[in-house]
Amino acid sequence: MVSSDGRAKRASNGHYLTAEAAAGETGVLDTVIVPGAYGMVSKPFEQELVEAVSHLTNDAGRIASVCTGAFLLAHGGLLNYRNATTHWTQVERFRRSYPLVHVVPDALFVQDGSIITSAGISSGVDLALFMVEEDYGPDVARAVVRQMVIFNQRPGGQSQHSVAVRVGVPRDHVLRKLLDRITADPGADYSIDAMAAMTNLSASSLARLFQEGTNTSPGRYVETVRIEAAQAMLQRGTTVAAAAAASGFGSAETMRRVFTQKIGMSPSLYLERLLCPP
Repeated sequence: MVSSDGRAKRASNGHYLTAEAAAGETGVLDTVIVPGAYGMVSKPFEQELVEAVSHLTNDAGRIASVCTGAFLLAHGGLLNYRNATTHWTQVERFRRSYPLVHVVPDALFVQDGSIITSAGISSGVDLALFMVEEDYGPDVARAVVRQMVIFNQRPGGQSQHSVAVRVGVPRDHVLRKLLDRITADPGADYSIDAMAAMTNLSASSLARLFQEGTNTSPGRYVETVRIEAAQAMLQRGTTVAAAAAASGFGSAETMRRVFTQKIGMSPSLYLERLLCPP
């Protein structure tokens, strides 16, 4: 633990965090992790803090941030022209404040070269496990997962929220019933014509209702639900082929293509990153 001046720092909950050194007293570091804090992005950064981060990250082997710590990295130009993420509540502020950063709005964590940024709160655990795997391999990372009693090691490309949480409860009862049906049975036929028949709406009216109620198209919504359903099945030990059929992808190849495009890895690699039994 390092602070700008080597003194203990008071956290937002009132507890003090003891620093082991001042930023200027450290040499070249292997890994630097910059945390976020409540309210830190609502006012200008103190110059002392900016200089401390600059010194600590200079020539560091690996740099990471948790939550709004990404703002400090971006402030120093470290994220210019790089892919990065932060907590979902701060994505738009992040994008406006640092237009040279390629913001990935909904990832748990993003690696670009030697810099890794994470979404914050519990995604810091996913970030840490990723770094453990980088340093010591997947077997050690899975042992840590088991020791911490975590259900599974989530990949960085996984969404910060399930689609149902992101959308919320639609006001329109017809759309609400349809979304509940899709979640309950993702493997059914949800072509635009099939959903139009389910709701007694025209295809164009259904598309408009979806856009107004979920801010996305029917096809994209269904695809996202199916990805989440397939992930849950894989976590329960279902084979890739069975998960593809039950979640509505039809074939393992189709699911592989969608997984690779949407979460950045194939179903087989996703399986490898899941919790293995002891």
